Amino acid sequence: MSISYKRNLGETITIRNYVGLIQMKNGFQIQVLPKISLSQDDAGNQATKKIFLNMLRSMKDFPSKVFNDASLKIDRMNLYELFINMYLQEVNQLVKKGIKSAYISKDDNLHFYKGKLLVADHIRTNLVHKERFYLSYDEFHPNRPENRLIKSTLLKLQKLTNSFQNSKRIRQLLTSFELVGVSTNYDKDFSRVVIDRNTKDYEMLMAWSNIFLRNKSFSTFSGSTVSRALLFPMESVFESYIAQQMKKTMIPAGWNVSTQDKGYYLFTEPRKQFSLRPDIVMKKNEKVLVLDTKWKNLDTSQNYGIAQSDMYQIYAYSKKYQAQDVWLLYPVNELVRELGPIHFNSGDGTNLKLHFIDLANIDESLQALEEKL
Repeated sequence: MSISYKRNLGETITIRNYVGLIQMKNGFQIQVLPKISLSQDDAGNQATKKIFLNMLRSMKDFPSKVFNDASLKIDRMNLYELFINMYLQEVNQLVKKGIKSAYISKDDNLHFYKGKLLVADHIRTNLVHKERFYLSYDEFHPNRPENRLIKSTLLKLQKLTNSFQNSKRIRQLLTSFELVGVSTNYDKDFSRVVIDRNTKDYEMLMAWSNIFLRNKSFSTFSGSTVSRALLFPMESVFESYIAQQMKKTMIPAGWNVSTQDKGYYLFTEPRKQFSLRPDIVMKKNEKVLVLDTKWKNLDTSQNYGIAQSDMYQIYAYSKKYQAQDVWLLYPVNELVRELGPIHFNSGDGTNLKLHFIDLANIDESLQALEEKL
């Protein structure tokens, strides 16, 4: 964040590189959405939020892959309520499949015999109750750490949500966890969670629960007055989304698409040092292309606002990969929407071209790129 002054406005706070939601302890909310160029009016930022949510789903570490867009009241919910809704949909999927149970060790004084007799406790407790047995036994029960954490999350979100839809869904889901206790020690229960073949359905839910219960975020953002913050580095979101969509478009067209390629180093002697990791490397027959994504609004100045460091980086990619062409992919904005083809030639074999991605029409935008390639 930075504080600046704008004419006719006064002091302004500018939030760079991160998007998401910050909620203060007094309930005041700051919703930070990405600047996405749209051809139509976006009342209530509804279209922007929908595009942003689709972009988030492409991130490997974003804990929500399956949610029903139709059930999301995007025009009525802020981002935090939308994330709560996603979590509830994940829990609903789990409940439909059936929550897992596990054998839990219990000690109890029973009228019948099962398990193992605890002799010392039995003598101390049942000296005058010959009809009872103080036993240790295993019981198949849903009160396992994963379910306790989910129930605790549901109860916390029940207090936080201002959405009638989310509140109603939480009440419905809690009925499936009636036999489950609440977590009294988050750290201890999270340490007991093991995601394997039998608990795969809990993987996303545990990531969400960790965020909600511990007020975690997807960034290193912190502050003494912040109650909750869900912030995402937009550079990573854009990079992940374009890589995912490029595979969907380019692989059927015959391209081999590699993301975050680790094939080359800037120096190899006396040892391999400074690894190169372009966002996307594409190969088709003998043709090699390197593409890098940049979340930045370019302009119509002489250098279009391109960072010099980005040019050095793409030049190194060109030489090491011996790429016929290298591309920089930027989001489209109103200033550059009508610009014609932009390309640069180094004079020694590096050809750099620019392509502007229209996030509101991603399929058409990448199809136009494929035709250029």
